[in-house]
Amino acid sequence: MNIYCSRLLVLGAVLIAVLGLPFSASAAGPYYLSLGDSLAAGFQPNGVVDQGYADQLFAALKTKIPSLKLKKLGCFGETTVTMTSGGICSFSQGSQLAEAVAFLQLHKKSIALITIDIGANDVNCSISMPLDMRCITDASTAVETNLPSILTALRSAAGLGVPIVGMNYYDPYLAFWLQGEGGRAAATDSKQAFLTFNGTLEQIYKAAGSSVADVEGAFSTTDFATKVVSPDFGTIPLNVARICQWTWMCAAGGPDIHANTEGYGVITQAFLKALP
Repeated sequence: MNIYCSRLLVLGAVLIAVLGLPFSASAAGPYYLSLGDSLAAGFQPNGVVDQGYADQLFAALKTKIPSLKLKKLGCFGETTVTMTSGGICSFSQGSQLAEAVAFLQLHKKSIALITIDIGANDVNCSISMPLDMRCITDASTAVETNLPSILTALRSAAGLGVPIVGMNYYDPYLAFWLQGEGGRAAATDSKQAFLTFNGTLEQIYKAAGSSVADVEGAFSTTDFATKVVSPDFGTIPLNVARICQWTWMCAAGGPDIHANTEGYGVITQAFLKALP
């Protein structure tokens, strides 16, 4: 049995243990609740919104858990501040967190999985050179303040047995490497900043008892050493090639930091590997 199938079966076992229900659970669930920013929403600049990682993860899990349902609350532009206070997307409860808590309380015994990605918009830096490194590093302060309370609220509403899986981020600014000597310096600096930022996220998730989907690793974020041949850009570092291949940063009409459908698939696989 391969790792992919075994993780789905393990999640099925979690459903039975947590919900006391078979895979053919009633219309009340079980539910996969997806929370976060525009990546959780599955945004792409070409208008495709149904191929995000939440959609692809749901499809993968549903092959083994046919009765599973997806509840997506991801909000374009959401930060760790607005997730709690609201003001970006319209939610009946006022904020994404309040909406999530209300949903969890309503379906207390029917939640199979919660995923969350949040913090990238706290960075909120211009996609231009020179890169504002202070902008990236300062984001850690907001995340350190707000993310623990978000996870505490989710855990309290969901109960102890429900898996909550967070994620770290790929570094879209690696694409600056293609812009000459200054761009290569900016890409190198951004890698170091994202390592610090992702380290903060990982510490917070793990302290809250949540596992972490290693998107940073899946995108080979730190690998400048390995060189590959790109049909569009020639011989370039692997981490730069991944950003160009799996996001819209190097695409016509860009740059845009969001993943494309293939990139969302890579994120999906990172979440599958992180399932308990």
